[in-house]
Amino acid sequence: MNVATTVTSTPGIMLLRVGQAGCALRWDAMRQCWRWPDPSGSQLYAWPAPPAMPSGLRMLESARVMACCASGRLLLGLGKRLGMVDLPQPGQPSRPLQAQVLITVDAAEPRTSISDGCADRHGNFVFGTANTAQDQRPIGSFYQYSQRHGLRRLALPAVVKAASIALSPDGRRLYCADAAAGAILQCDYDAERAKVSNTTTFTDLLEPGAGAAIADSQGNIWSVQGGVLVQYDSAGQVQQQIALAREAAASVAFGGEGLAQLLVLGEQGGLYGLPPDLARGLAPGVADGLFIDSGSASTAPSHA
Repeated sequence: MNVATTVTSTPGIMLLRVGQAGCALRWDAMRQCWRWPDPSGSQLYAWPAPPAMPSGLRMLESARVMACCASGRLLLGLGKRLGMVDLPQPGQPSRPLQAQVLITVDAAEPRTSISDGCADRHGNFVFGTANTAQDQRPIGSFYQYSQRHGLRRLALPAVVKAASIALSPDGRRLYCADAAAGAILQCDYDAERAKVSNTTTFTDLLEPGAGAAIADSQGNIWSVQGGVLVQYDSAGQVQQQIALAREAAASVAFGGEGLAQLLVLGEQGGLYGLPPDLARGLAPGVADGLFIDSGSASTAPSHA
């Protein structure tokens, strides 16, 4: 039996089930918890819940994309806008989170919405957009945003839906995909100049529908494809495929002590750990980049 081409089905170790949908799982190192937004229920969830804090916080707007910030705030992708939210302090009354809008992306094009993104190793936010209209034309783009330079478009192919945005451990290689196409791309990435070069195919998808992706400390890429979690080595060769028995996978993130724990978020809001036979021997993860938010949001330009 070829392990690389066989999908291993597992019930997983269910840790929590909340909300209506799952996306954009991230490890919050400052508060030692995993976080994710529920775009269907307009909630922001955490596990394990920080002391004296609820596991869910209501948001005034729905978000699909998020990153942790150097200040402890959260950067969120809110439809066509990027916004920042302050999390309540332990013991404070829980109020709906209202985002401070930083920028509107592609304001002249009503069909696009932010679909995926992560902070790079230099404190910038790298993200992409999707065509949410029925025509499904490739009008989505990839961008870098920082409060120092504002919004800068990356010279990558136009897409129907930007997905699988991830950085190599050293931050010099960027991975991305069009969820409507059949491959994950890779390119050299210059964070300071927001330049990409040498764009090539990293690997062809095994399942239709590219989703979230992350890198581990050995440069392996973990990619959600059609609800299945696929592990590639740094050369793009398949190492294993894992499917949750109860629901399709939506996102994945390393966290915990030494970033040694890999959790999978299901499309219906279940949070799962891997059983020991699948978790044993995995390389630890790489710390998520933190978005540098020390600048003034009111001075950030809105363009592109």
